Amino acid sequence: MKKNYLGLLLVTGILFAQDTPFTGKITQLAQKLDPTYEIPLNQFPKWHCEAILKNGEKVEFISVKSMMQVYFHQKYFEKHKLLEDDIQSLYVKDFISGQKIDAKKAVYLFGSRTIGPHGDDLIPFSSEANAKLFIMKNGGTKILPYEKLTIGLMRYLDTE
Repeated sequence: MKKNYLGLLLVTGILFAQDTPFTGKITQLAQKLDPTYEIPLNQFPKWHCEAILKNGEKVEFISVKSMMQVYFHQKYFEKHKLLEDDIQSLYVKDFISGQKIDAKKAVYLFGSRTIGPHGDDLIPFSSEANAKLFIMKNGGTKILPYEKLTIGLMRYLDTE
């Protein structure tokens, strides 16, 4: 008797639960991923960076470290069809204001207690004054101009 009642309840629940018939199509939400570390971009919006390619396409990154890995290894990413063209310009967000700035005009904080989406990272600022304000609360060992960002530094940040 209990089996019949449970079976009837199950069948009734299934019938009333289907408002529309199943079409056989399963849609998957496309989630944008960082091209270097394959981390969903929407998880860390404060760290976002972007590169504009020569063909006009915009490529988004999860952090400065990720973007610079691609920048320093463009030929590899192009060869493996992960990048369609050479990079024309780079942009970062000031970590305090969130303002988009040219990466070549930004300064970068190294050695902060603030950890990036993929471990140790460089924190971008629009000015040295903003970086110094950030250091007062979160620490940091060195403020670097864009020209001091090297392949060796990116490799060091990636191995920590």
